[in-house]
Amino acid sequence: MSVMISSIIPANQYCVKIFDGTHDTPKPVKDGRPLVTSKNILGGKLNLIDTYNISEENYRSIQKRSAVSQWDVLFSMIGSIGEVYLEKNTDIQYAIKNVGVFSCGDEYKAKWLYYYLLSPASKTFIKNYLAGAVQKFLALGTLREYPILPFDSSKKSGVDLLNAIDSKIELNNRINAELEQMAKTLYDYWFVQFDFPNQNGKPYKKNGGKMVWSEKLKRDIPEGWEVTKMSEWIDLNKSGDWGKEEPEGNYLKKVICIRGTDINGLNGLDELKPPIRYILEKNSFKILLSHDLIVEISGGSPTQSTGRLAFITDSTIKRFENPLICSNFCKPISIKNKKLLYNFVYYWNSLYDAGVFFGYEGKTSGIKNLLLDSFVSSYYTVVPDEKIVDQFYDIMENIQNKKQTVLAENKKLSELRDWLLPMLMNGQVAVK
Repeated sequence: MSVMISSIIPANQYCVKIFDGTHDTPKPVKDGRPLVTSKNILGGKLNLIDTYNISEENYRSIQKRSAVSQWDVLFSMIGSIGEVYLEKNTDIQYAIKNVGVFSCGDEYKAKWLYYYLLSPASKTFIKNYLAGAVQKFLALGTLREYPILPFDSSKKSGVDLLNAIDSKIELNNRINAELEQMAKTLYDYWFVQFDFPNQNGKPYKKNGGKMVWSEKLKRDIPEGWEVTKMSEWIDLNKSGDWGKEEPEGNYLKKVICIRGTDINGLNGLDELKPPIRYILEKNSFKILLSHDLIVEISGGSPTQSTGRLAFITDSTIKRFENPLICSNFCKPISIKNKKLLYNFVYYWNSLYDAGVFFGYEGKTSGIKNLLLDSFVSSYYTVVPDEKIVDQFYDIMENIQNKKQTVLAENKKLSELRDWLLPMLMNGQVAVK
């Protein structure tokens, strides 16, 4: 059954109200309330980690006209235009900028609108009504005239089905978050506190394991462990590629290109939708292999440094139909000793979380670039005993395989949802 055009109504008739956030740029403060911008809405999620904080005074001023409530649908008006987020919570502590809000006042009306805004019909509308000569955006007036197919009781089962799929994806994400926290805790326990299992299976340092002073690390380390520069662990000979959007001339090798914006997705923190590209067959050596790393070397923001890291395993490769490369804004790295992969990854991430990479950034044409060679040549790390390395690697492989299995399931669930979405939205199928 096709939907008659007469059933479509403008969003300002469907919603209680439609508004946007502040047009100003409040000064960031160290401690305050998060300011959510369009870049913080991606893949149906709201990222409050990469926001910057504003003062309580600015927060209250914005909230007077732009307070988000439960069951509001947030809409990215600039940048990643059309990304949406459904606010399900009642305790809302953030303000908004460059974000539109569809306030429905009802759970099912909001859920239906959320999925409708993700539909192909909605994407077509966005494409046809973009404004802005340099930076594209969707104006508030356009949001108010957004064509919406209204919700009615016959659509409730369809909404429930789509919501069930998303709930399963969210549950899988929580499982992976718990697995990742287990991995981080184990790394800290073994290689920061040095309480890895001794020959009797007891915590090494806590049970009197001998420690010796390392002048390079300025701390005690277990006897027999070595200290080397990070550069000695890795090979930097590979490079990124961007290729062509379509097959052209000798650009015939079909690949999937991981960009900086895809790193969180590859790590299971966001939806992953990297582009398909075509590279020269002779550049096949750039294809990423198991145990390779991807480092974001260009980009970042005032509050986010370059240096975000992802890694490739056999399980990662199996999730994709085509080989993987990374873009020129990322740097592929090979690990010389494959068994040291997870030691390298968790040490690197601990330095990233501590903000170390802000001190290794240069600027070219206003874009921040990671001084990768300088960093890996100046930072030392401990090289554990081979037996402990093998034990840690085996445990991490097991955890990562479980995570990748969950991510592969999420990919199939997302594809199912995206396949059902347009048919449910236009009435081609109904759920009994």
